[in-house]
Amino acid sequence: MQSNPPSWLGRHVAVILLDVTGACLVFGGALNLAGAATAGNAVWVVSGAIGAAYSLWTMVDSLRRGRVGVDLIALLALVGALAVGEYLAAAVISVMMASGRALEAWAAGRANRDLRRLLERAPTTAHRYERGVLRTVGADSVVPGDRLMVQSGELVPTDGLLLTSAVLDESALTGEALPVTRESGEPARSGVLNAGSPFDLRVTACASESAYAGVVRLVAEAESSQAPFVRLADRYAIWFLVLSLVVAAGAWIAAGPARAVAVLVVATPCPLILAAPVALVGGLSHAARRGVVIKGGAVLERLAQCTTLLIDKTGTLTTGHPSLTTIVPSGTLAPDDVLRLAGSLDQVSPHVLAHSVVRAAQERSCDLQLPELVEEIAGAGIRGVVGGHDVVLGKASWVGVEGSPAWAKTARRRARLDGSLTVFVGVDNQPAGVLVLDDPLRRDAPRTIRSLRRSGIDRIVMVTGDRPEVADAIGAVIGVDEVLAERSPADKLDVANAERLLAPTMMVGDGINDAPALALADVGVAMAAQGASASSEAADIVLTADRLDRLGEARSVAVRSRRIALESVVVGMAMSLVAMGFAAIGLLPAVWGALLQEGIDVIVILNALRALRPPQAEMGFDEDESALARRFRSEHLVIRADLDRLLAAANAMGTMQPGEVITHAREVDQFLIEEVAPHEQAEQELLYPVLEHVLGGREPTAPMSRAHIEILHQIRRLGALLDEIGDEEPDVEDIDEIRRLLYGLHAILRLHTLQEEESYLSFEDSLGATVRSDDPSVDLAHGSSAEPLGVGNRDPNVSSNNP
Repeated sequence: MQSNPPSWLGRHVAVILLDVTGACLVFGGALNLAGAATAGNAVWVVSGAIGAAYSLWTMVDSLRRGRVGVDLIALLALVGALAVGEYLAAAVISVMMASGRALEAWAAGRANRDLRRLLERAPTTAHRYERGVLRTVGADSVVPGDRLMVQSGELVPTDGLLLTSAVLDESALTGEALPVTRESGEPARSGVLNAGSPFDLRVTACASESAYAGVVRLVAEAESSQAPFVRLADRYAIWFLVLSLVVAAGAWIAAGPARAVAVLVVATPCPLILAAPVALVGGLSHAARRGVVIKGGAVLERLAQCTTLLIDKTGTLTTGHPSLTTIVPSGTLAPDDVLRLAGSLDQVSPHVLAHSVVRAAQERSCDLQLPELVEEIAGAGIRGVVGGHDVVLGKASWVGVEGSPAWAKTARRRARLDGSLTVFVGVDNQPAGVLVLDDPLRRDAPRTIRSLRRSGIDRIVMVTGDRPEVADAIGAVIGVDEVLAERSPADKLDVANAERLLAPTMMVGDGINDAPALALADVGVAMAAQGASASSEAADIVLTADRLDRLGEARSVAVRSRRIALESVVVGMAMSLVAMGFAAIGLLPAVWGALLQEGIDVIVILNALRALRPPQAEMGFDEDESALARRFRSEHLVIRADLDRLLAAANAMGTMQPGEVITHAREVDQFLIEEVAPHEQAEQELLYPVLEHVLGGREPTAPMSRAHIEILHQIRRLGALLDEIGDEEPDVEDIDEIRRLLYGLHAILRLHTLQEEESYLSFEDSLGATVRSDDPSVDLAHGSSAEPLGVGNRDPNVSSNNP
């Protein structure tokens, strides 16, 4: 029998064979009941002969492919049944063989449906602007630089940059159930669906080089690959074949050829050969639905056996995109004004950091203006006029920073320790501050590492070309066993080779510098969402979604699929061996043995099909819960951006006059009361009941609830202290106490926000929506007085039983 999923011809042959042998079985039975035994037996003989010929063909085909011809048992059973006059048994065995083949064809076709869907969705046409006229052309004729229009409900034909905002359904590539909104200037990948209004696109890659074309190539490879676990099943089959022939020979010697035939009938090893590939292809299908392309069952099994993980840092553990973390003002302007002016000027800059600055300004709702008289000098910076102000961005010397003032020294030290980048800002010929940008850790990285450890990965090594101090900091946060920094591609190759000698090893990376190590590792995994074609081609597994947590899901799928395959093989063999024992002592005639074997086939294949279903323990949000999680995550962006106000105010109090200290402290207190306190209360009253419902167990959110209590308590303490000082001038002890409270609030709010995003809010986008709205106690849309951020109860002293 074949290990690979049947071809179109193979599937139809199986169905035709089942129709013919089934008709022969029924027609022969009818003739026997009508008294025409000779004619009826002749029809059964024809059925048996067809089954024997089919078994001979599959056995020879298996041997030609280099696999064990385990269909020898079925062939011997059919020939033996015909030889001893068990014509009904021969007909039943033929039907059993045909039905097993048909069931295999259906199961494999069901398992491959999700993989084939990617191929069937490939875009074929595009709407291109030609001299102002919109024309429909073939997708393969589109070239970089073309301007396309994508209509509602159409697939994006190739990769490009959006010229207007768009609502996209990216589920085919990422597995995300909900549409996402992309703004003008953001990339759009081919194969995603326009779920909103028509939009224009500037082509950046031809169709054959697009992201979707790469996925299609990977899927084609995945469908044509053969699983080594089937060869492992063959190794089981060798012993099973020998044992079956020994038992049959013993039965022949003890009771004659009819008894031997009965043994061979139940020894037909269909469960051994059908179940393993069905389970593994089911695992491939389930992974494909989650945006993970695994290049065949061979890779799936190796992934399940890996115990060591090598992982890159930049773009893999981190997002790979600079993000604004801190604004350090010089004191001449407020932090928000520094960012507003910098973001306005950077709107027209092509520099790699400009987009990050503009995005940060937009996220903080800065009112951006178009700059004038812009001049940009490569390697130095950019200057221009924004709202009547001369604005300069770039190096410290370009901005006019002389020496090392305290604010600049603080920014440089922070950048050096965290591996961050600095952009100095000058306004009206005076240094105004520094923007500190870094490559932030992926929100799902620590959770993915924990998931991999639970699945059996016992050694995790971070291998990066970055500096040791930066790499060590990231390694400590996510909890790796070893950090190897400043490693070149050749060094990474050496590390992969050394680790492979100790244990099965997988390597995860995203860039060209990772490709050699990905190719050498037992399993190479590429983060390909951003078009790292070299790493994708070298890897065995490609995460088409820009999400590291899919690696943990892929590992879980691999372990589960392999376990189900092994269960199916062992259970099928065990049941066949028991039946052989009964047949050998004369308690199971050949006809009933054939029917029993058919039942065994059905049981093990249905068990193997469990690999298609997601684990029941998988957690997820329903649509309303996902909307709630997105709401609080967006509020986190606002609060996290404003947390710098606490730190900046505390840092500045050492150089302020006492009256200025109180003014700044009251501004921060108002922010805490109007924005932070309502947010924490709404989380406790709305979000945490949903989380407890999803997570289960006894008070799973209790530690985070305690943090809510502490945050509100510290806000109350700050308010009480300011009320006590009143209109009087604060003394040194008062100022020190205010600073201590602000530093403490900044630390606990930053930690608490990150913990929630990592542990709770990432459920919404890591596991997708799961229908869980049958609990009447959880009402997300009604029944609560909690209001959005910045609205509602302004007094943190007023709280419910769940603060």
